[in-house]
Parts: sequence; C-alpha cells; structure tokens
Amino acid sequence: MKNRTPEEGRTALTDDAERNRLLAEMAEQSTDMISRHTPEDWRFIYASPAVTHLLGYSVEDIVGISAYDLYHPDDVEDFRLRAPTVNYDRGLYTHTYRFRCKDGHYTWLESTSRTIRDPETNEIREILVVSRDASHRVKADKASRRLARVLESTQDLVIFANLDFTVSHLNETARNALALEHTDYSAFPLSCFVTEKGLAILMEEGFPTAEKTGNWRGELTMQSLKSARIPVMLELLAHRSLHGDIEYFSLVAHDLTEKKAAEEQLKQYQADINHASRLVTMGEMASSLAHELNQPLSAMVNYLRGIERRFADKPTLSWKDVELPITRSIKTALRAGEIIHRMMDFTRKQEPVVTRLNLPELIGEMIDFCENMAERHNVRIVFEQPSELPFVKGDKIQLEQVLLNLVVNAIEASLRADDEKVTTVTIRVKPHENGQLRVEVDDQGRGITESDRSRLFDRFFSTKEAGLGMGLAISRSLVENLEGELWAENNPAGGARFSFTLNIAD
Repeated sequence: MKNRTPEEGRTALTDDAERNRLLAEMAEQSTDMISRHTPEDWRFIYASPAVTHLLGYSVEDIVGISAYDLYHPDDVEDFRLRAPTVNYDRGLYTHTYRFRCKDGHYTWLESTSRTIRDPETNEIREILVVSRDASHRVKADKASRRLARVLESTQDLVIFANLDFTVSHLNETARNALALEHTDYSAFPLSCFVTEKGLAILMEEGFPTAEKTGNWRGELTMQSLKSARIPVMLELLAHRSLHGDIEYFSLVAHDLTEKKAAEEQLKQYQADINHASRLVTMGEMASSLAHELNQPLSAMVNYLRGIERRFADKPTLSWKDVELPITRSIKTALRAGEIIHRMMDFTRKQEPVVTRLNLPELIGEMIDFCENMAERHNVRIVFEQPSELPFVKGDKIQLEQVLLNLVVNAIEASLRADDEKVTTVTIRVKPHENGQLRVEVDDQGRGITESDRSRLFDRFFSTKEAGLGMGLAISRSLVENLEGELWAENNPAGGARFSFTLNIAD
C-alpha cells in the first residue's frame, strides 16, 4: 500500500470529519430514530432527536434505559429467541414490535439493527439501530388480514378478476359453489363461471358502468364447472390505484337460489289461493248457475216432449215437421254449453297470460254471467261507458276474477229486505291519469263503516256472515300485479264504490 504524503493525510482527515459531520446532521434531522445500544442489556447510549416524536422521551431521558424494559412483554421474548417476526439478511436484523412510550401506551416500531465490532478483537462494542413508526402499516396489515378472513368466511361468492377478465382469486364459498375445490383456476376467464346471457350483461352493462362510476349492481346467473346454475345478485366493483388507474375488479355475488325457490313457492301458493277463490266464488253463485242452466235444459226437454206428443202416432215425418223444435233445442243446448264452458274457463288452474283485452267486451260477459243472480236478488246491472275505449293490458281470467268479485259483492250489498224494490249496480269505465283506464263499480248498499275501512282488503276479513275474506285481498293483489290500484270509498248519494285502474295496451 502506498504511503500517504502529509498533505494527503491531512486531506483524508478533513474528508472523514466532513463525512462524519454530515452523517451526524442527517441523524439529527431524520424522522427515523437512530440509536446506539450496549451489547449486553441493550441500554441506550445515544438516541437521535426523533425519539421525542416517536416515544415522547427526550434524548437525556432515554439514555441509560434498557430497551428490554420498554418492549411489550409479548414481544421481548420474540426478539431474544429470534422468532419468525425477526428477519435476518446480510448482517442486518429487522424486527417489528411494540415499544412503550413515555405516557405508558405502546406504539408499533420497525427496527433494523447491526452490530459494531472491534476490528482487532472482533468483540461487539455496540449495536446501531434505525427505528421507524410502523403503526399505520401494522394497522393496515391487520385490516387486510381481517378483510381476508371476512372474505373467506362470508357466504357470498367473492371473485377477483384481472383487467383481461381472467380470475385471479376466489374465496372458499366461490370455490365450492363453482366446483373448483381441487382445480387450479388461476387465469380462468370469467366466461367459465357465468351463463352466456350473464356474460353479455357484464360486458355490455356491468364493466362499462363500473369503469365510469366505480360499481354496478344487477341480477344474473352464474354456473359451475359442472354446469349447475346459480342465480345471484352481483355487486361489481372497480379498484383503482393512487394514480386513478383501474388495477382489478371484484365481484361479490349473493346466492339467490333459496330466495328464488321461495318466490316460486309463494307464486305457486298465490296461484293456488287465486284458484281457490274462483272456486269459492263459483260456490257462492251455485244456486244462480244451477237456475241459469236449468232454464235451457228445461226448454230442451219441453221441445223434445212436444215432438214426442205431436208425432208419436205418425208413421212418417218430414224435416219440415220437426225443423223448428230441433233447431231451437240445438240453440238452447249450445247456450247451456257456453255457460258450462265459461265456468270451466274461469275455474281452470293456469298460468297468467297478459294480452291486449277489450275491456267493455269483458265487462259485458261478466254482466251476462251475473245477470241471473242479479234478477233473483231484484238488482239491475247498468253499464256506462264512453263510445270508444282503447284496449287494456291484462290476463283475461284474472280480470274476470276481479270483476266477478266486485260485481257479486255489489249485488249482495244492494240486496234489500223489501224484495219488491229494484236496486241498481252501476259499472263505469273512464279515462284515468298516467295512461290508464279506471273501472268503477257502484252499489246501493249501506256503504263502508269507518271501522271496516282500514281492514277491508285484509286477508280473512269479511263483512259477510259466511264470507271467507279472500275476494277483495286477492283482487287487489291481481290488480297491483298489473301495475294498477284498487281502492274503495263511499258514494255521497249512498252505497259504496270500488274502483281499479288498468294500463292501456301499447
């Protein structure tokens, strides 16, 4: 090694002094705490001013205190035993732990330490440590772990997707539901886990909306690798970086299988109730229907007996002799058949079919159907309508059920003790607001009492002595399913008015 000249030596000493000065100045101004410790019991030999910001001690306060006295009891053994929380790399130990501040509370620090050894004896002279506040990182790590536990334990399907719409991670619920328990799903496209229609919804609506607003919500159907279909309510989220760029997407899917099954069961139950209500209505009208059928049947018997009496002793007959009574018998039989066919249609159990309906024609059929019952109760049915009305949107059987319930109720409400006096049930059709038609059914009964008003449409509530209390409740439900309303009020002139609205067909 070349010997330095005196001048070079002085220059080197000056450089070393300047370097040490700069290092000391950096230590004094650093927000990280730089400290020196004795090798045996880790007593503070020196601490930079950052100790006040991190721990609340002044430099003078902490010098001479052992770091072991400030460790949290649960962390000191980890450091002594070099637990997994203590990392070693190329002579540097990095340790995250809790350290007691001057006011008694604990804060999280991350320290990197190294030993300073005597160059001649290789004995440890002191330990140099750089410590920084790790509270925010530790809290963030804990929050991430909690979130991870929630994602793994939730009953919702959670899927993380890359920007190319491939899957990066699934939680346990999603892996089980999609039949991926023993499958490497990394880089699977999302198209493997949604139906063709569901994928179209995501690509055309879901992802574009999430990219613009941050999230999208909608219903679609997912599918497992075994082709099992899963109806879900899906929440799609776009996750952005600090710079605002989308980094990945997450999909949180709530399984609607049980909900859909319950809805289907409720729908079936409602259909059964509606069907039962129609049967009950037919039962209430049984005597009137029997009378209505008895008339044409009696007429047919009379026609045929007349033929029998008139031509019993004649060996030959011409068509002219029997044409009139036979023609009348055929017409009468057809009329009886129409009555029976209408009863069968009305009481048949079938799925609703929403179509364009001629409302005046439908009301006219119901009036004909109830005419015999009205006559027996000394009630006259009057139908008032504008000259031209648009078609309405609805299911024929359901609207017949609503009209029949209201008309039968109006006939029974209008029945008077004095059978000689004829009362009137009036049906009107009027234009209503918001592109609807309004149907009104007025009776001449005693009206609606204040105590009955609030319960009138409740199931199993009836003002009739033998009523089941289902007709009005079901009628309101049927009207509301068609986006209409059904309500009741008293007429100023007496009696009650039941009104409902229907949408005009496109």
